[in-house]
Amino acid sequence: MDVEAERRPVLDVGFDERVAPPKLLLFAVQHLLTLSAIWVFPVLIGITLGLATGEVTPMIQASFLLAGVVTVLQSSRIVRLPVVQGPTAAFFAAVLASGAAYGLDAAFGSMIVAGLIFMLLTIPIPRFGVLIHVLRFATDPLVYGTMCIIIGAQLATLGLPAWFGAEGAPGYGWDLFWIGLATLLTVVACLLFGGGTLVRRAAVIIGMVVGSVLAAVTGLWSVPDLSGVSLIGPPSLLPFGFALAWPAVLLMLLAFLESSAEAVGMYTLVSRWGGAELTRDRINRGLFTEYAGSVVGALFGGIGTATYPENAGIVRVTRIGSRFVTMAAGCIAIALAFLPVFSTFVAGLPSAVLAAASTVLFGIIAMSGVQMMSTVDWDDLNLTVAGTAFILALGGQWLPEAMVATMPDWARALVTTPMMFGAVLLIVLNAAVNYGLRPVLARR
Repeated sequence: MDVEAERRPVLDVGFDERVAPPKLLLFAVQHLLTLSAIWVFPVLIGITLGLATGEVTPMIQASFLLAGVVTVLQSSRIVRLPVVQGPTAAFFAAVLASGAAYGLDAAFGSMIVAGLIFMLLTIPIPRFGVLIHVLRFATDPLVYGTMCIIIGAQLATLGLPAWFGAEGAPGYGWDLFWIGLATLLTVVACLLFGGGTLVRRAAVIIGMVVGSVLAAVTGLWSVPDLSGVSLIGPPSLLPFGFALAWPAVLLMLLAFLESSAEAVGMYTLVSRWGGAELTRDRINRGLFTEYAGSVVGALFGGIGTATYPENAGIVRVTRIGSRFVTMAAGCIAIALAFLPVFSTFVAGLPSAVLAAASTVLFGIIAMSGVQMMSTVDWDDLNLTVAGTAFILALGGQWLPEAMVATMPDWARALVTTPMMFGAVLLIVLNAAVNYGLRPVLARR
């Protein structure tokens, strides 16, 4: 394959180009609608831990604030790429496991301590940012290409199964499935027949609107009751208190490691689409900003942030790479952090519609991994690294329950979360095989 062709920009609008205000707003909102984890993860944590609605709301607000602030910084001053931040599955699993075992005060307190440790490892001063030298093992196409496939495979579990809605909820079953199918067909039709118009570029948001309207017309969804929700309210400082548990700190350290590998992969992927050079110093500054944002966000009860692959998928689908779009999305997210009423409304959108509209994006992330790995020399060593990590990372989801129950909380969360387990396996195996074993075999 022509490597130079691989590096040519594939975007219609470059990173530093501006778009007209109406389109800017539309594309920014589309990015935000993809960040369903901002409200889904806090709600799931609340359901699992038996929290009241009033305890879940601060997490949603803090997640909006965290995503917005870090997105604005990354898009404007730091990595200067059209990347969007949001709560990641690794931190969701870590907070859930830590909260169940030690309480949410220890979960968020441990996230703060782990974030400070990673900040020390990425101080943006020449020769002081040591983590970037470790993460160089994660920048190989072999590693981040395989990671994209693992991420896509894990996201697939949120795809088609979620089209049926939540069991026990209104419309659960085939009724919501057909709504999801109509949503997907709308997105695909806009992508295939929209040409170079706004229709193609806004395909995801158009699909969500169509799906939500259909769900409302058929009586499968209604606007949530907002009468008892405050219109304006700031995020709360330490809403759950502060405590520390060292097993939880270890779990958070692993979550930061996974998010770091994911961030490096997304930085590299998006920069290639725009034909931009991505230096290690630039990556280091981006990681430091993510860690600092996660520490500040945890002070308000926000779930740790990472660079979102779904939003990278939107950039690729729409071919709009303007960082001013993601910057606007970040500004809107900050504003929404102070509007609890909006968080409640968005959290009530039909889950089947959100899942169906995201299906195309999940597939694009996985296939982008395949595209990246086209430059890999697939000898026995590289096949062993990628194949072993891929199977073990995905296989951890189906370990026998009796065995999983005997594991410590941090180990359980690690091996049953493909994104996290895959990142650790790929970095360790790539370092051991390609930087340790391969030179030895070459000398022999």
